[in-house]
Amino acid sequence: MGAYENIIQGSIGNDGGRLDKALAEASGLSRERIKALMAEGRVSLAGKPVSQGSLKVAGGTAFAIDVPEAAAAEAVAQDIPLSVVFEDEYLIVVDKPAGLVVHPAAGNLDGTLVNALLHHCRGQLSGIGGVARPGIVHRIDKDTSGLLVVAKTDKAHEGLAAQFADHSIARAYRAVVSGRPIPLAGTVTGAIGRSSSNRKKMALVEDGRGKHAVTHYRTIESLKTASLVECRLETGRTHQVRVHMSSIGHSLVGDPVYGRTTPAIRPILQRLGFSRQALHAAELGFVHPVTGENVHLVSPLPDDMRTLIDELRH
Repeated sequence: MGAYENIIQGSIGNDGGRLDKALAEASGLSRERIKALMAEGRVSLAGKPVSQGSLKVAGGTAFAIDVPEAAAAEAVAQDIPLSVVFEDEYLIVVDKPAGLVVHPAAGNLDGTLVNALLHHCRGQLSGIGGVARPGIVHRIDKDTSGLLVVAKTDKAHEGLAAQFADHSIARAYRAVVSGRPIPLAGTVTGAIGRSSSNRKKMALVEDGRGKHAVTHYRTIESLKTASLVECRLETGRTHQVRVHMSSIGHSLVGDPVYGRTTPAIRPILQRLGFSRQALHAAELGFVHPVTGENVHLVSPLPDDMRTLIDELRH
């Protein structure tokens, strides 16, 4: 633990109950803040890390929360171009290019989507995510492109977060995977958690240790030694598409963490300079948390993925 961290320790109240709620009551932190700290591995229960806010916990159980000093990571506004596909006074949806980090963190303190949003929205972003992640309701990986919704107000943030929590958000990805899935369409189910051998990776883990995850896939087009697939998420876990498709033997083309480039595809990637996982968040649908209207947005494949697919057709 670093010098700028504060450890909150105590015991769950006598009534126990749902973990995120019980911790909020015992610590004074908001439930959203508790969940964000859980996602960073900063919450432990009886000496063991926990990541599921819905976990039922007994009264009197000891807890510890490692709270980093937020002010040190405060994001600043930067004039970085954005592709805006929807915007009103409550929220904004952007089409993020591959290579753009979503929010500041160690190693990426500026030049992120948050820095760009602070400039574009003139500082009007919800505060629930903290000073380093204003407005951020969900994330997509740095090297994944596509649609991402950001909240401008706390009411919008809470409404969107509730839809993500009950899995009512419509999300579909387009991915180029190695090989040809058999069957051509199917469902992958498996809990996802931190890899026990590499904390920077996610992995399929036994039920109870990770978070329940479900991915529905269908093959759109068979390519040369690869396939273009649609992956529709029933849940939204870290690296879910990448982990689930790798688990059935069809890792994403170009994925440096969960895949291994085949000899047939390697020269194509090198020639094109394609150095990311071939994954694009192509569809996003939700009920507007303030107006109640149905919002459904679609993003076309970016140029690098279209070029890759064209090459793999021949």
